[in-house]
Amino acid sequence: MNSTTQPQIWFLTGSQHLYGADTLNQVAEQSARIQEMLAASGRIGADIVGKPVLTEASAIRRTLEAANTDPACVGVIAWMHTFSPAKMWISGLDALRKPLLHLHTQLNRELPWSSIDMDFMNLNQAAHGDREFGYIQTRIGVARKTVVGHVSDPEVVRRVDDWVRAALGFHRMRSLRLARFGDNMRDVAVTEGDKVEAELRFGVSVNTYGVNDLVDLVDAVTAEEIDKLVGEYSELYRLAPELMRGGDRHSSLRYAAAIEAGLRRFLVQGGFGAFTTNFEDLGGLRQLPGLAVQRLMADGYGFGGEGDWKTSALLAAAKAMGPRASFMEDYTYHFGPGTPRTLGAHMLEVCPSIAEAQPSCEIHPLSIGGREDPVRLVFDAAAGPATVIGLADMGDRFRLVANDIDVVLPDEPLPCLPVARAVWEPRPSLSTSAECWLMAGGPHHTVLTTAGSDVLRDFAQMVGTELVMIDDNTTAHDFADRLRWNQAYHRLAQRM
Repeated sequence: MNSTTQPQIWFLTGSQHLYGADTLNQVAEQSARIQEMLAASGRIGADIVGKPVLTEASAIRRTLEAANTDPACVGVIAWMHTFSPAKMWISGLDALRKPLLHLHTQLNRELPWSSIDMDFMNLNQAAHGDREFGYIQTRIGVARKTVVGHVSDPEVVRRVDDWVRAALGFHRMRSLRLARFGDNMRDVAVTEGDKVEAELRFGVSVNTYGVNDLVDLVDAVTAEEIDKLVGEYSELYRLAPELMRGGDRHSSLRYAAAIEAGLRRFLVQGGFGAFTTNFEDLGGLRQLPGLAVQRLMADGYGFGGEGDWKTSALLAAAKAMGPRASFMEDYTYHFGPGTPRTLGAHMLEVCPSIAEAQPSCEIHPLSIGGREDPVRLVFDAAAGPATVIGLADMGDRFRLVANDIDVVLPDEPLPCLPVARAVWEPRPSLSTSAECWLMAGGPHHTVLTTAGSDVLRDFAQMVGTELVMIDDNTTAHDFADRLRWNQAYHRLAQRM
């Protein structure tokens, strides 16, 4: 799901009039060079847009208020080139509603030891000026990320890009409209949640629509539209023989195409970026949507099964952070021999963006839902590092629970498992990971993403939401302590 507007990061540089016009001209020139170096790295996921050097409070506030209202601006990078007295920044920082990164850098990588004089010192004193800026951010409680180092350092660029991708996810969620087809699965606790608080906290608007509103659009899809989609399926996937033209289940593939065309039309017409379905509420649909859901996720839409709107919204944000992300569920374990592993899957809906190889398009029975056999893509997830993350409503706040994992290929083929799947080794181990996840009240529906845990940490800070990470360094005892400290902190913070 692509935006028509190229996202921008505004690059702001602070100084003051004390140094005179010649110095300010040099500040502007060096600011442009820093901006160009970031852009030239080719690793930043948004356009870096330079703004005029800021030297007074009124201009700072106008600029930051403009950032708030510009739909293309997803975040702001600030650098105090010389010394920008921080009282000038109070009003603007207080008004800022976009994510902020404080870049503590300088143009020169090395000191010119033989020629350095006081003119050089007065011009290149970010080591001085950024401390003033850091103080005022801390003093007034501004949430931000701080990155220190020279912009030629790949690690500095990586950390900036992590923040940019988190800002893209934050921006996506702030304007997200989510359609629920029916309610959540009956008697399930974790898929419930406070939709009003979610809109206040994350910006996502969650509303429910009758399934038959979708059915009307599915039934109205033309034969020409279906032919076009079936042609795409034939090119992109390995079609099971019975689904091919002339096969005895080809009509099922055509109906799956009708579901995709109708569902896509519903989402586009309503401006929705995420949706849910529920096998308990299918109305006049002849199949539980499988193939359609998988392809829409691959195009950037968020999705949650059984009415799980929280996971759907989280997936939409994760897709903006990096396209290789999918709706996921821990299904069953391999305790041994060998390294213990988790087998993740869902009834139908795993995104092909995480596939190891070309997916197979197949049709198999589904024992729940009471409808015709649904069409779906079947594949193994690609091996490599990833993170699974879930969003739970704890009553007094939302909590993000995340676990770093290593996706691996299955030990053996899975010829009898008719769904897409991912096999992974949780860090630090299956036993510690699962114990901590259960202690945290993490949900069974998650998002599997390759964006990286640093991106997710930045995202959690931007949305002001608790994040508990399970990684290589986690122990169950320390994790339990962290949950207790977090609870105390959040209850105290609510009273402030």
